[in-house]
Amino acid sequence: MGVIVMEKLRNHFSRIHLAQGGDKVYKDECMFCFDTPESETGLYVCLNTFLGWSKEHVGHYSNQTGNRVFLHLRRHKKELPPEKEMEPEKKIARLAIGVEGGFNPDANKKRYEYEEQNSLVILPEFDIISLPSADLPEIVQQSVVSILKAESALHLAEVEAASGAWDGEVRQITKHADSLKQLDNGVKVPPSGWKCEECDKTDNLWLNLTDGKILCGRRQLDGSGGNNHALEHYEKTKYPLSVKLGTITQDGNADVYSYDEDDMVLDPDLVKHLAHFGINVKVMEKTEKTMLELEIDYNQRAWEWSRLTESGAKLVPKFGPGLTGLKNLGNSCYVNSVMQVLFTVPSFVERFYNHGETIRGGYKGTNPAEDFNVQMSKLAHGLLSGKYSVAPNSVDENKDADDLQPGISPVMFRTLVGKGHAEFSTKKQQDAMEFLEHVLKMTACNSAGASDPGSCFKFEVEDKFICSASGKVRYVTRPDQYLPLPVPVEEAINKEEVAAYQALKAEARVSQKVVQPDEQVRTKIPFDVCLSKLASPEQIVAFSSAAEKEVSMQKITRLRTFPDYLVIQLVKFGIGQDWVPMKYDVSIDLPEILDLSVLRGYGLQAGEEELPESATTKPKEPEIDAGIVQQLAEMGFPWEACRKAVHLTGNSGSEAAMNWVMEHMGDPDFAEPLVIQNESSSNDNFTPNEEGLAMLMSMGFTREQAALALKETSNSLERAADWIFSHQHELDTLLAAQSGAAAVPPPQKPTYTNGSPKYELSAFLSHMGTSIFVGHYVCHIKKDGEWIIFNDNKVSKSVDPPLDLGYIYLYKRAST
Repeated sequence: MGVIVMEKLRNHFSRIHLAQGGDKVYKDECMFCFDTPESETGLYVCLNTFLGWSKEHVGHYSNQTGNRVFLHLRRHKKELPPEKEMEPEKKIARLAIGVEGGFNPDANKKRYEYEEQNSLVILPEFDIISLPSADLPEIVQQSVVSILKAESALHLAEVEAASGAWDGEVRQITKHADSLKQLDNGVKVPPSGWKCEECDKTDNLWLNLTDGKILCGRRQLDGSGGNNHALEHYEKTKYPLSVKLGTITQDGNADVYSYDEDDMVLDPDLVKHLAHFGINVKVMEKTEKTMLELEIDYNQRAWEWSRLTESGAKLVPKFGPGLTGLKNLGNSCYVNSVMQVLFTVPSFVERFYNHGETIRGGYKGTNPAEDFNVQMSKLAHGLLSGKYSVAPNSVDENKDADDLQPGISPVMFRTLVGKGHAEFSTKKQQDAMEFLEHVLKMTACNSAGASDPGSCFKFEVEDKFICSASGKVRYVTRPDQYLPLPVPVEEAINKEEVAAYQALKAEARVSQKVVQPDEQVRTKIPFDVCLSKLASPEQIVAFSSAAEKEVSMQKITRLRTFPDYLVIQLVKFGIGQDWVPMKYDVSIDLPEILDLSVLRGYGLQAGEEELPESATTKPKEPEIDAGIVQQLAEMGFPWEACRKAVHLTGNSGSEAAMNWVMEHMGDPDFAEPLVIQNESSSNDNFTPNEEGLAMLMSMGFTREQAALALKETSNSLERAADWIFSHQHELDTLLAAQSGAAAVPPPQKPTYTNGSPKYELSAFLSHMGTSIFVGHYVCHIKKDGEWIIFNDNKVSKSVDPPLDLGYIYLYKRAST
C-alpha cells in the first residue's frame, strides 16, 4: 500500500464507522439504480452510512456528502456442472411452496458458485487497496468485516415480510377442540352408504360433530357441489364443527371445517369425537378427495394458466428499453404487473424517467430507500432505460430463461410502498386494483410542488337519484380514478354449454375420470351486456327530502368527464354462498376500440325538478369511498351496511370493510342507515402517537399534518395513512380551520382531463386463481403495434393475447 494512499485514508478515519445492530447495510443493490455486486463495475458501500452505490452514482454521492472511503464489492458467478440428471417431475402432494411435497420453485434450476473480489476504494481518484490487507488500520478492517458480516437491509426487509417457504396447507387447531358440545341423542353413523338428510346428494357430505346430522356441502358458483344444507344447518343451530365423510383415514385424519372460524381446521380429538357417533376410524377408507386435493387439482389445471401465460406457444424473448422484467419476490406478481403498466403512461414516464436524474440528483436526505420519488425514479430507469434488458449476441438454447432475462429486483420499492400497510407489507398475494390505488395515492401525496401524474386517470362521476314518491331528482358528483364494470353472470350466452360441461364434470367425478383442460367451458358474457348493466338504473332505498322519509329511488350513474387514460376493472371477485372469497370464471371479450358515449352525463335536464334541501340539520356527511361501497353492494350486501362498513373502517380498503361486514352481519341494525354522531370539537388534549408521527412524516408530511391525521383517526396508524392520502389537497385548509383562522379558503377541487369518450386498449392485467388472495398475475402491453406479455422477469412477444380473460384494462384516448 502506497504512503500517499495511506495518508488519504488517514484523513477520513473520523468518518469510518462499524456496522452494528440496528444499522441498515445496503450491500445488495445501488440506491439509485439496479446495479449489484454482480454488475460489471460492482457496488460501492460507504463506510460511513453503509449505503450502496453504483460506479455511475458513487461520485455524486461522495461529492455531496464528503464521504470518500468505500468497500467495493465485485461478485463473479460461475455455473456448476449438474450433480445428477435432472429430477423427474414429482407429483404435488401439498399446497405449498418451498416445503417437502409442495411446489419447488428451484427444482432443476442450474447451480452456481460465486467468487468474491473485494477492495477498498478512496474517492475521488478511485485509489484501490486490495483486500484482505494486513496493512490496513484496525478501525478500517473492523468496518469492512462488520459490513461483510452484516445481514443486508434488503434481505432483512424480505425476512420481515415473510419466510421463504409458503405453506397453504398449514391449518390451525380449532378453538372448539376442548369444549365441543356433543349431544347424547343416540345417533350412530354407519361406515358407508351415507346420504344427505335434506336431499338426495350422496357425495360431498359433512357430518356435524355436535348432533351427528349428515348434510351436503356448499354449492359452487358454477352449480356443482352440494345444496348448502350443512351451512344452513349451522346458521340455524350454530353447531360449529363438521367433518367431511369420505376423507376419514385409518390414522384419524380428515377434513374438518369450522363455520364460525371460517376455515379448515385441525381437531386433535377427532378420533374421540367420531367415536361418539359410533365411527371407528380403524375401519374407515378414504373415498373422496380432500378439500386440499381438490384445490391442488385446481391450481394445476392447465387451461387458465396456459391461456394467460401463453405457455403453449413458442414465445420470442424481447429486449431493450421498456422491455425489462421484474423478479418475483414471492407473491409480488401483482406489484410487477401494476408497475409495468403504470410506466407506460406518459405522465409517469415524464415525471419519473425523463426527470428521474433531477429527482435523484436533487435528493438531500439521509436514506434514499425511504424516499418515494427517488424509488419511483429508480424503478422507472430500471424498466425503461434498457440497461438491464440487453439482448445476448447469440442465444444459447441450453441457457435458462432466467439467465437470458434475469430482470431487476423491486425489493427496495416494494418495502417502501408497503411500509405501514397491513397487507402490502407482507408477502401474501394481494388485489392488483387495490395496489394500483395505493400507489396512485402515494404518488399524489408526494407531488407537492409538482403536477400529479395520476391526474390523467381521474374523472368525475355523476350519480342521479330519482325519487319514486315525488319524481324529483338530485345530482351528486364524486371523483374516481377507475371504472368498475359489473359482471352479470345471469346474462351468459352459453348457459346450455356450461350446463353440459358441469354434467360432464359430475359424471367424471363419479367414474373417477379427469376432465381434460381443452374440454373446459367458461361462462361467456358479451361486453355490451356488462356496459348496459352499468348504464341501467339501480333500485335503492334512501331518504327523500320531498317525502321526508325513506323511499325507493332509482340511481343512475354517468360520467361527467372522460380522462386521458381510463382504467376499467371487471368485478370478477365476490363472496360465495359460504362467505369464502371467490372469482367468477367468465370470458368477457373487451374491445380494443371502445366508445363510451352512452355513459356521458349532462347534469340537470330541462323539465327536471331538484329535490329540496332537507330542513333538518344533519351532521356533516363523512367521506366514504364510493368504489368500495359499490364493490360490497355488488356482492349482495345492503347498501347502508356497505356504507357503514367503509366508514367505520376509516376508508382503509375493501378487505377491512369486508371483515367488518362478516363480523356484524348478525347485528340487529346491520342494514339500518348510517348514523353520524356529532363529535365534540374540544379535542385539545389529544396526544398523537410518536411512532405514527414518525411514520407519516417519513412519507413527506409535516408534523402538523401527521398529527391532524392521527387525531382524526383516533391514533390508528393504518387509518391515518389512508385518511391523509385521501385529504392531501385540503390539509392546509383543515389545519387552518382547526386553529381558528379567520379566513379559510375552500378546499381545492380536483382537476380533470376531459375529451372524447372514444378509447383504444393500451394494456391489461390478468389473474389466474380462485380468489384475489391466491394465484398469479401477468400483464400484456401494446408497444409499437404489437402485444408484449410481461410474466415477472420474462418478457416476450405475445402470440395470442387473452383479451377476454383480463381483470384490469387500461384504455388511452383514441387519436382523432
